Amino acid sequence: MPKSIVMIHGMSCSSWCWDSFTSYFEDKGYKCYTPILRHHEVNPLGKPPLELGTTGIRDYIKDLEKFILTLDEKPILMGHSMGGLLVQILLAKGLGIKGVLLAPAPPRGINALSWSALKYFPLFFKTWPFWKKPFRISFKLAVYAFLQRTPGADHKKIYKRLVYESGRAASEISLWMFDQKKSSKVDESKIDLPMLIISGSLDRILPAPVVKKIYRKYHRNAEYKEFKNNTHWLIAEQGWEEVAGYIATWIEDKE
Repeated sequence: MPKSIVMIHGMSCSSWCWDSFTSYFEDKGYKCYTPILRHHEVNPLGKPPLELGTTGIRDYIKDLEKFILTLDEKPILMGHSMGGLLVQILLAKGLGIKGVLLAPAPPRGINALSWSALKYFPLFFKTWPFWKKPFRISFKLAVYAFLQRTPGADHKKIYKRLVYESGRAASEISLWMFDQKKSSKVDESKIDLPMLIISGSLDRILPAPVVKKIYRKYHRNAEYKEFKNNTHWLIAEQGWEEVAGYIATWIEDKE
């Protein structure tokens, strides 16, 4: 029975966002890997590398594919937010045995915009040319977008760990219709593996109705679960234990 899990973080984060999950699953005997996406290992308070602005989804996939192929076995792939999109692409390449998508970013063809997200996605449009430059979410927007259920005393502590993100990657996800390379495209016919797709009812970045569209794309072999009291930050906020426990049970049931 494969016992390896590769956990892939989302935009502006790094491996630290999985700290609670890695402890939980390691206690259950899993070997957890938390690779850091390209240019996300930098000092959050320093200047971002200029190369980050033009780093795209395909670059992230190339690095992750190379890493996964060094493992002794095909792993379970788990991704949060943009990491959830990366998991979809990796599964279509045959690089995992199961997929767990937590508040995942949608692949090409699915509109991710919603009224609540309209405050978040225009952020990287402010600096021209936005598709070539790094951007960093503001503190106020971070609290609105995904820290609304996190204790106020922890807001600044978490914000200080958020790094700059790629304008190109953000464009390839939210403005997929203009991406000639079709970087976020996923052929669902190439995924014949169990998938668990999770949303939070209070998610303001990728609301449950958007995540349900992703579920419908993979409904042949996917299951959907919505947590009523969770936001986009469901991997680290209050109630994460319930989310992790549900995932652990699902993985065991799929053996």
